[in-house]
Amino acid sequence: MLEKEKGISREVLFEALEVALVSAYKRNFQASPSNVRVVVDRETGDIKVYAKLTVVEEVENPQQQVELYEARVYDPRCQIGDEIEMEVTPKEFGRIAAQTAKQVVIQRIREAERELIYETYIDRVEDIINGPVQRFEQRNVIIDLGKVEAILPPEEQIPRERYRQGERVKTFIKEVRKTSKGPQVIVSRTHNGFLKRLFEIEVPEIYEGIVEIKSVAREPGQRSKIAVWSKNKDIDPVGACVGPRGTRVQAISNELKGEKIDIIKWSEDNEEFIAAALSPAKVAAVELHTEEKRATVIVPDNQLSLAIGKEGQNARLSAKITGWKIDICSESQIAQQRLSSLGLATIEEEEASVETNSENSTAEPVETAAQAAEQNEPAEVDEALPGDTVEKGGDSDGQTT
Repeated sequence: MLEKEKGISREVLFEALEVALVSAYKRNFQASPSNVRVVVDRETGDIKVYAKLTVVEEVENPQQQVELYEARVYDPRCQIGDEIEMEVTPKEFGRIAAQTAKQVVIQRIREAERELIYETYIDRVEDIINGPVQRFEQRNVIIDLGKVEAILPPEEQIPRERYRQGERVKTFIKEVRKTSKGPQVIVSRTHNGFLKRLFEIEVPEIYEGIVEIKSVAREPGQRSKIAVWSKNKDIDPVGACVGPRGTRVQAISNELKGEKIDIIKWSEDNEEFIAAALSPAKVAAVELHTEEKRATVIVPDNQLSLAIGKEGQNARLSAKITGWKIDICSESQIAQQRLSSLGLATIEEEEASVETNSENSTAEPVETAAQAAEQNEPAEVDEALPGDTVEKGGDSDGQTT
């Protein structure tokens, strides 16, 4: 009955009972557990205690020694100094021993149950489970899985997501730990594997292996990118993940509380893959620096902000999913850098230089004429050419020399 109710094998129960009876025998009869064993008959349930005793001429410790004549009843060839195993089941090995054994059996059953639960969930690591929210402990969300509780820590929760008691929640088994209180299942909703498993559930082509997920990058609750590929050239991996009218990817986005998902086609060509990773921005060119595993991506001027994304989000996710460091530059920035490296001024610099020179050439004569009028006024009058008219002070009459 215990085997059916607890899911523990019959043999494990018998072994637990035998260990418990050894413990009970030790406690009640002051025997050493190292030389005692208990055997429970699997069919009848009869219990027998056996002890290894040393053959001696005169017994000083009856728990560890036996006289020669008594030992030869079991083994006629034994000699003094030999060890012989004899049945030592006491007549009073009953109620007291059974009570002591009961506690040990219960403990072993609990341990066996815990081990069974651990083995069940350790094999399901990186799998998705579904269970109701049972309660909240500080910032942890406790999810009921039946025989065990799963813990959803705050760092594994999608930012700004709210949970209600009794609400069923899908989570990703991240880790299973052994503790003194039993197995502890740690689950997550922010792990990259959670997004991957959701696609495996929602997209039959991924589950069947026709389409393969190559890499995933996430900023949980905001945006994620997933790179897919198919060895079957007749299959469009991106289209398969999107689904008819976007139903498949929309269902996953809804499960993640509106997280935006970019699905891109994976490629062995790093330039092509990096360009695709920066979608929805359009890329003009990609320059690879293989030794540094760094890429310089050139985009049209009107695509620069889209390629970088809000607070650099698109660029960060692209770097994560490709595994490359990515520098994004506009076409005009690259043109300016190349002209500067050749020692040539850019168009803007030339226009600024021309404007400055024009201002300087206009201002200098005016300043010189004003200074001359203030400092050398008499000289100008004396040195005036014939026919010139010079105004002086408040006199309005012109003088000709």
